[in-house]
Amino acid sequence: MLTFRTITSLEPCLRGYRASGLRVGFVPTMGFLHEGHRALIAESIARCDITVVSIFVNPTQFGPNEDLDRYPRALEQDHELCRKAGVSLIFVPDASEIYPPGFQTYVDPGPVAEPLCGAFRPGHFRGVATVVTKLLNIVQPDFAFFGQKDFQQCAVIRQLVRDLNLPVDIVTVPTVREPDGLALSSRNAYLSPADRERARCLSRGLLAAQVAYREGARDSQRLIEVARDHMTEVDQLQYLDLRDAKTLGAIQGLVEQPAALCVAAYVGSTRLIDNVLLTPPPTALADDELEIVSRAIGRQATTQGQGSQTS
Repeated sequence: MLTFRTITSLEPCLRGYRASGLRVGFVPTMGFLHEGHRALIAESIARCDITVVSIFVNPTQFGPNEDLDRYPRALEQDHELCRKAGVSLIFVPDASEIYPPGFQTYVDPGPVAEPLCGAFRPGHFRGVATVVTKLLNIVQPDFAFFGQKDFQQCAVIRQLVRDLNLPVDIVTVPTVREPDGLALSSRNAYLSPADRERARCLSRGLLAAQVAYREGARDSQRLIEVARDHMTEVDQLQYLDLRDAKTLGAIQGLVEQPAALCVAAYVGSTRLIDNVLLTPPPTALADDELEIVSRAIGRQATTQGQGSQTS
């Protein structure tokens, strides 16, 4: 596994891969890697000949009162995870490498960045869109892999790739959860044991709404309330919203298209986000999904044949 810290040292290596006809996959991260990142890496390795991981805590996506300085970092641990996972090379630039003196061009992601997190973190997705555009131009991968947990981020990136005609396929990988349902996140490291226990209510609510949907519920407000009823343990529910899964447009009345139920909340001083997809027609949950859902919402799992479905 190779490690590069500068663009000028990285580019000749990548040109060699492309000249050899090798398919390049790219997993951009901010480090402090966990099993969710490992799932992205595994998907890249399954689809591509070469997997590139970037580790860069992007300062332009943090607001003035956010956690840039204390964002968890563990570079040696990240290197080891990447090595064991089969990553081909790591790109670990400094901020001055990505934003050199005189840098002044930013990417405005437009309306898709305005609701949900965009309404509470002004400038956040401008920073995300800018750094992802730069990294995609630097690496020039065939595929880039992002996690569903950052659902709005994925929508922003798909939009910018379409609008700017970037020659890369964006792959969204399902959220990886703890056995009790809590979505994996680098910011989970901030949670005290008591706060972590309370944080479970977020996934419990989302998964309960997903079960209700798969059992036939279609009223958008009813589905939101099913989720909200489980989320009383958070300190601040910033938003709980049902959005069109493709456009992020608001959904009112009946859910008649693929939708995403999204939440952001503070548990203690830690801001957490999560989401579930509500996708017709209802399909059976896989055994591992069913086990997580059952543990999270306290229901008994039932298995029918090769698949599983809640009842």
